[in-house]
Amino acid sequence: MLAWHFLAEDKRLGYNDGRLVEVGQTLECEGEPELCSNGMHGSARLIDAAYYASGPIVCRVEIEGDVIEGADKLCGRRRTVLWMLDATQILHEFACACAEDALALVEQPDARSVEAIAAKRKWLMGEITDKELDAVWTASWAAAQDAAWGARAAADAALAAARAASESAVAAARSAALEAAEAAVAVALAAERYAARAVVRAVAWDAARGKQNERLTFMIMQAHEKESE
Repeated sequence: MLAWHFLAEDKRLGYNDGRLVEVGQTLECEGEPELCSNGMHGSARLIDAAYYASGPIVCRVEIEGDVIEGADKLCGRRRTVLWMLDATQILHEFACACAEDALALVEQPDARSVEAIAAKRKWLMGEITDKELDAVWTASWAAAQDAAWGARAAADAALAAARAASESAVAAARSAALEAAEAAVAVALAAERYAARAVVRAVAWDAARGKQNERLTFMIMQAHEKESE
């Protein structure tokens, strides 16, 4: 079964395994596969794999042998890496895009949150320093504290896009994606105050996550195709 899996920068397995992962290589677990505790894991959707990521190296994998499927991940006896890509830059860009989605749901977003995303993009281009980015992050945090609850998730999304350079791309992307989805939920609940809130929450969350998965998958596949040329 085709899936996605992320590795740390050193391309070694975590959880005290330490094996080096290489393209074309098939790694196998010991014992019976068990979701969350034993086996070679992955996720059918890239956005779900990013949630469990240990680092920015994204792998397209095939998982075989007594495959067990869960809500957002799966595992089996064997996992073969078909190709891999260092997605550090892409994950930072994805974080910015998710934050912009969240702010678009707010009628009048705080200027400090907007500037946080703009600053992150400048940092990615090498136009500002880590120290300058950190200063904007601090201002954006103040904006989140000032926001009303309905807009807070959107303001917090800008924080994820304005993380200091010391924070990993995976953490920034994960945080921004989650906050953007939460912002969609907040706006949907406000618009449907008298509706069945649990239903509205589930629909808004699924829609936001689905959109983010499509975007991230497109960005990764585009980079992979370019690298393969």
